[in-house]
Order: sequence, then structure tokens, then C-alpha cells
Amino acid sequence: MNKKTLVLGASLKLDRYSNIALRKLVNYNHSTVAFGMKAGQVEGVTIDTQLQQYQDLDTITLYLNPTRQKEYYDYIIGLNPKRVIFNPGTENPELYQLLTANGIDYEVACTLVLLSTNQY
Repeated sequence: MNKKTLVLGASLKLDRYSNIALRKLVNYNHSTVAFGMKAGQVEGVTIDTQLQQYQDLDTITLYLNPTRQKEYYDYIIGLNPKRVIFNPGTENPELYQLLTANGIDYEVACTLVLLSTNQY
């Protein structure tokens, strides 16, 4: 099942987990969009450096540490995804509460593991 996903904190660097996740999402045929600090393309997906109002998102997978996440709280909630995945190192109880208050599910998990074990 195709789950449109935003990789928030995407990187052009091949060894970064956000880059690996982006490539794996594309390989698993999930419609993928990305936001990061540097513009470029990964597997045909453009990394946007300006915030976009992506439509019909199933999932936002986070690759920003909790301190960096704060400036994106309203943005994340405004996109109204079905769920947000907090990858290792991104855990953030403050954002968990905001998501819950806005009816958005979240998971503390690893996108790479979820994809590899067919639990995505």
C-alpha cells in the first residue's frame, strides 16, 4: 500500500539515515516528498528547502533532533498527517502531546526497520 511520506530533515549525504530512508521509501514504491537544508535530488525526489503544503500525507518521518523540531511544530500539525514517526534520536514528548491533542498518531520507531520488516 502506497503511503505518501514526507522525509523531514532529508540529507543529500548518502551515509545519512534520512537519505537511506528516502531511497528505501522510493524503492518500496511509497510516494515520497522531502524537506531539508540543501536542495537537490535523491532517487528522483526533489529535496525542498522551502516549506510546502504537501497534500494527503500519510506519514511524516522525522530526522530532526528535538531542539530543531520546535520551529516546525505548527507546520507538522498543519499538514495533518495520519502519523509521525520519531526515528532514533528524534524522540520528543512535547511534540507527542501536541500531536495527540490534534488527533495525529505517532510512533517511536525506525523507518528503515519498519520498511525492512513490512510493518510500515
